[in-house]
Amino acid sequence: MGNLLRLLSRDETPKYDVFVDFENARPTDTEKEVYILVECVLIEANDILSALQTYKGAGTEIREAIGNPLNEEQQIKAWDAVLPLVNKLKHFYQFSLKLEDCVPKVLSALCSGSMSPRQHLETQQALVKQFAEILDFVLKFDDLKMTNPSIQNDFSYYRRTVNRLRIANQDNPIFAENNVNISNEVANRMSLFYAQPTPMLKVLSDSTSHFVVNNKELPIENTTETLGTMAKVCQRMIENHEFYSRFQKEDTILFVLRVMVGVIILYDHVHPVGAFVKSSHIDVRGSIKVLKEQPPNVVEGLLNALRYTTRHLNDVTTPKNIKNLLT
Repeated sequence: MGNLLRLLSRDETPKYDVFVDFENARPTDTEKEVYILVECVLIEANDILSALQTYKGAGTEIREAIGNPLNEEQQIKAWDAVLPLVNKLKHFYQFSLKLEDCVPKVLSALCSGSMSPRQHLETQQALVKQFAEILDFVLKFDDLKMTNPSIQNDFSYYRRTVNRLRIANQDNPIFAENNVNISNEVANRMSLFYAQPTPMLKVLSDSTSHFVVNNKELPIENTTETLGTMAKVCQRMIENHEFYSRFQKEDTILFVLRVMVGVIILYDHVHPVGAFVKSSHIDVRGSIKVLKEQPPNVVEGLLNALRYTTRHLNDVTTPKNIKNLLT
């Protein structure tokens, strides 16, 4: 295993000089079946982000209800404010299950067979683009969730109210008529989902790990090397002027940087020893260097993602120079 990891960690720059057309890649005939399935999920992902960006909690109504526990009007006002928000939260959670279901399909297409990771990236660019868009969505969703404490507050209030009414055996028609159809089991799962600081990353990493476990005929190195190669290709696309000069949209550079960071984080969660050890297939130092060459206001969130959402950064096996780069 150690020799294999060392072999995979050799940095042969030409090997990673691959231009992935993240802007215009279209599926080949062999990609179409998986592509169509994933595209439906990605279309909904845009709606999810829009809904989360405009999510405004019911903090005021909840505080007034808690401060006036005997005022039924305030209780009903808070309940009416929370219900549509809880419906949104249920929708977000249900979408995470769709994401969990589609990730193994993409990974199977990109990691199976006799092709090398580079060959997969060169010949299956539409699926690579979709996997990149999944990573991009995950980072955006989790960033929005972490900066909006109302999400957990709203759902916690909803659960407390439901439990209080159940314990008191109250049959208030106003509450009953305006309830949300969430079973206790689903509510428990939603609580666990939103308790995570980065819930979509947890879904993505768990789904990837399950893919590895459930496909025992596929060596784990197939998956980790594909992730590592994708990270290095993204890094080289930013470093190589000839490559990034081919981008037609200004925000494509930031997209590639987010994908690079997303792959590093996912690799760190899935690989047994993580992304930061010297034997890693990812050039973490080079990736951080690329990030720090960008305007700080553009990439600070991505650097924070590496600092706070990776699993192995603070391990004793992480070189001090890597830790220093992220302090």
